[in-house]
Amino acid sequence: MTTPPVNPPVAIGVAPDAPPEPDAYDWPALVDGLNRYLRLKATPVGMKLFDTVADMEAIERIRRPDRKHALDQIVAQARWLNRTVGITMDDLTGPQCGAPVGLYPQEPAWRKSTNMSGVWFATDADAIAHQEAMDCLPAGRYHALAVSPLATGRLNPPDIALLYATPGQMIILINALQFSGYKKLEFSCVGESACADSWGRALRTGEPSLSIPCFAERRFGGVQDDELLMAIPPRYLPKVIDGLAALNRNGLRYPIASLGIEADPAESLARSYAR
Repeated sequence: MTTPPVNPPVAIGVAPDAPPEPDAYDWPALVDGLNRYLRLKATPVGMKLFDTVADMEAIERIRRPDRKHALDQIVAQARWLNRTVGITMDDLTGPQCGAPVGLYPQEPAWRKSTNMSGVWFATDADAIAHQEAMDCLPAGRYHALAVSPLATGRLNPPDIALLYATPGQMIILINALQFSGYKKLEFSCVGESACADSWGRALRTGEPSLSIPCFAERRFGGVQDDELLMAIPPRYLPKVIDGLAALNRNGLRYPIASLGIEADPAESLARSYAR
């Protein structure tokens, strides 16, 4: 059995300027809006942490793994196979999967791990610096996790939504977030273990968190070569849909049609950038 977390209980983050939590979510409508405006290839999924294993196992039509997996694989089963899957730390391949979501204690040994030294990083000091840079939800409170397609509404609400999209789709999504109540969005990149930049950071801060999925996510989680990942608290999704609809009315749509590298852009600039 995995050693129980020793860190004090910590709640999932809520950004100070986050939109208010809606009274209720219309999950099919939100997913329909994302697909209508962004034409996503993969199913948008939710991720939720649970205080107890029993709470996780009470979710409708929950599946449990029959072997150990990377968390990337569990997420992939939800987005590619439309499964609702629940796990504990004992179902994961190791601490590197459990720590970002708060299922494994990060201090002190894990943060000082040199397991990646000589493979991903040149020295022990580089490997430790990488571990210390990772965004993680502190351990201590949560003991189980589930992922499920958003449209099912089984995780109502999930702690975060996971949206996989191309760079073109992702910039339109970000434009939609910024359409009203503009805020500069800043993201991070730890390199390998990029789940810390997506679901780890979003869970810890309560903010939308964009990542470049890493080698492991592509190797084990089926992430496609052209995909980025946005981990976003669901309270932002109505704002995203409203922003996408407004941009669409203004002619700013996905896919973005190329004007051509030798054309005069004046007419298009007048439509898209001048009031």
